[in-house]
Amino acid sequence: MFYEALVTALVVFFTVGGQELLGFTMIGRPIVIGPLLGLLLGDIQTGLLIGAALETVFMGVINIGGASSAEPGLATALATVFAINMGAGVEVAIPIAIPLGVIGLQIKTLLYVGVVGPFAATFDRYAEEGREKGIRRLHFGLWGLQWALYSLIPFFAVLVGSKATQRVLEMIPENLLNGLSIAGNLLPAVGMAMLLKMMWENKIAVYFFLGFLLVAYLKIPLIAVAAFAVIIALVIVSRDLDIRHLKETFKHTSKQQSISESTSVDPELDDFLK
Repeated sequence: MFYEALVTALVVFFTVGGQELLGFTMIGRPIVIGPLLGLLLGDIQTGLLIGAALETVFMGVINIGGASSAEPGLATALATVFAINMGAGVEVAIPIAIPLGVIGLQIKTLLYVGVVGPFAATFDRYAEEGREKGIRRLHFGLWGLQWALYSLIPFFAVLVGSKATQRVLEMIPENLLNGLSIAGNLLPAVGMAMLLKMMWENKIAVYFFLGFLLVAYLKIPLIAVAAFAVIIALVIVSRDLDIRHLKETFKHTSKQQSISESTSVDPELDDFLK
């Protein structure tokens, strides 16, 4: 159990924390953390299934400033490890992940305020004094401290909480588990709806309905649909580049014609000057 706890903590540290350090690299997303933990814990299939399922749930969740809702990375890590240790499926992992994501975000915010916040004035003073190395050391030091503390949450949760969670799940009535399974199947639809709400445009609606028809009626596998989407995207990009090139060519030609017309001399004036 110690190995699972240590691996989970390291994965959270380098993915969720690394994403915060390097920018929006998306390495802290469920689609990355789930398969990675599954690979390290010897159950890649469960990791892939949970990572893909939770990515659909949290796909529309991007925490920017005050617009925050949940932390997908911590939720995916704990849900994946619990599911692998308990031999449970996606239907149990998804309901567990939702409250874990909300709690994880609140803890991350508290660490921001409690660990990084008090040093804001120090950063300002270093900047005024031109102490570049001091800013760099403080920046990386606070990053390491903050995410080391944050990684202790999954470490102790896996070390202590896996068996406890299993006992609690064994006490849950079968009817309630069936309800959780239904709720878990509905949550990916909610995640897709959140994403569509942000991205929806009438111009791209045709592609959404095309994908729906391919899956619902023609029963085409999702990998094939993704391949079709890549081909369509490449065709659209190529078309846009051609249109842009034509516009630039037309603009250049019009400019040359305008210059030629402005510099041409009236024949009568030319004869007079001669």
